[in-house]
Amino acid sequence: MGSQSPPFPPLADTELFTPLPLGAITLSHRIVQSPCTRMRGDLESPGVWKCGDVAVEYYSQRSTKGGLQITEATNISRLCGGYPGIPGVFTPGQLEGWKKVTDAVHAKGGYIFCQIWHVGRGTVPALIEGHQTLSSSDTPIKGKAVNGDEYADFPPRLMTVEEIADVVKQFADAAKACMEQAGFDGVEIHGANGYLLEQFLHDNVNKRTDAYGGSIENRCRFPLEVIRAVTSAIGPERVGIRLSPYNYYQDTRDSNPNKHWAYLCTQIAELPKENRVSYVHMIEPRFDEELDEAGKMAALAAYSKTPVEGVKFDPKRVNSLVPFRNILKKGGVRFLAAGGFGRENAEEKVRTEDADAVVMGRWFIANPDLVKRLREGLPLNAYDRSTFYGADPKTKGYTDYPFFGEGKGA
Repeated sequence: MGSQSPPFPPLADTELFTPLPLGAITLSHRIVQSPCTRMRGDLESPGVWKCGDVAVEYYSQRSTKGGLQITEATNISRLCGGYPGIPGVFTPGQLEGWKKVTDAVHAKGGYIFCQIWHVGRGTVPALIEGHQTLSSSDTPIKGKAVNGDEYADFPPRLMTVEEIADVVKQFADAAKACMEQAGFDGVEIHGANGYLLEQFLHDNVNKRTDAYGGSIENRCRFPLEVIRAVTSAIGPERVGIRLSPYNYYQDTRDSNPNKHWAYLCTQIAELPKENRVSYVHMIEPRFDEELDEAGKMAALAAYSKTPVEGVKFDPKRVNSLVPFRNILKKGGVRFLAAGGFGRENAEEKVRTEDADAVVMGRWFIANPDLVKRLREGLPLNAYDRSTFYGADPKTKGYTDYPFFGEGKGA
């Protein structure tokens, strides 16, 4: 009697399981673990967290030979964070904690990049030792911070040119520490989801009138300075950047994302080779932290300025990552796509060359052996949203999801 067929089509023989040179590394498959904030750090000192043993287990569980993992966003300084339980890369203890993580991933033949960030206005003074928050302008976010404070009660302060230069240096110093002390294979600059770099890019937030505001050329200046500094510090082959042109999270609404991010991508693709990142990681327009797909596409339709002449407006057609991918491809920059990918649509994205790899978050959270399950056509564990951002105990919804054969899949 023959063996039983798998319940889903195995993806082993698809483009998802072909090698991909990515800067200094070569991936054996194209399913990348997304940076997912999990808030599971161990408290090192007031307001400072580091990776503990549970984080080592979490990343090790999900590592695969030749696979790439991108860490949760990590703080580059004490005053740049906005959430508890977020491990940074600015103290010796934090770097030691991350070294245990990278050692565990490397022991299984995997690769791991550290995503580095500054949240800008996405915090409140109570979370950063009483300091006023910084941003491109003094426009606060609507709503409440994680500690319950109203953002509007603590509006950010417009960064000085000197402070911008200091944060650029912080990014570069963090990248060097990630490589030299924590053993990462590279870093991903967080330029998405409404955090500091994107607060300069989106024109509904950036109201500056100096060299860092106004035109798209000026609004791109700070992110490009960060790219140049980080690539100069550790080499372009070890650097990627995450971008989200269609982001709505944290009140970002650009007036013309298609035009403005095309300009940014052109600038990235035309950087000198010594400063040209190895990849750009972008978030699909259909995906948002706040809106479902239908709501997001309707919202995009309401403000898009690039309709297709003679064709009925279709935001799924007009708002697409493909033009950005094509611009970056001219410069030899790899393209990673994230946002709503799973078993049904990941393979097509790579097969049609709309992306070089796909990045998955929720399915990686719930399935420590996700790559195996997709490769072999095995069922997936369902994810529990209530444990995405912290839980008690820390292992709940973090390291207790079963491997295939240990429990039921869906």
